[in-house]
Amino acid sequence: MKNVGKLESVMWNIALPGFSQLLTGHYVKGIFFILSEVIINLNSHFNLAIMFSFLGEFEQAYSVTDYQWLLFYSCLYFFAMWDGYKTAMPPGEQFSFLPFVFSAYLVTVGLFYCGELKLFGHLIGPVFMPMLFVIPGLVLGFTFRYIILKIAKRRGIV
Repeated sequence: MKNVGKLESVMWNIALPGFSQLLTGHYVKGIFFILSEVIINLNSHFNLAIMFSFLGEFEQAYSVTDYQWLLFYSCLYFFAMWDGYKTAMPPGEQFSFLPFVFSAYLVTVGLFYCGELKLFGHLIGPVFMPMLFVIPGLVLGFTFRYIILKIAKRRGIV
């Protein structure tokens, strides 16, 4: 490990998928994740959607977004975060992928329905609606992980 702690390196993936991998010396994976993020970001026009969303111009955000590209983003983002976490997690930890998987899945679902679901009577765009879906994704992922570990422990599997 370079001059950065394990947990700190994982947190860098929040800023950009691949940073954690670069910091932990996994250069090929890190470069792959960064290049993939840049390609998806450019083709989906995600930065423009973010800008319009923060300006409250949600119709503009909807119109510039290429959803076929943006659907890849959550999978890449959460996989890179899980991969970074995997290198830092305690030995023997099991099913730690579940919160990441459920978050990626539900963010994708949030993106599917961002043009239809309203929050307090308003559409909140292709950026904020999927972000809200991270919360139930984490809750479901941690809940299923807890249940699976309890059942496995009771049966003596773990």
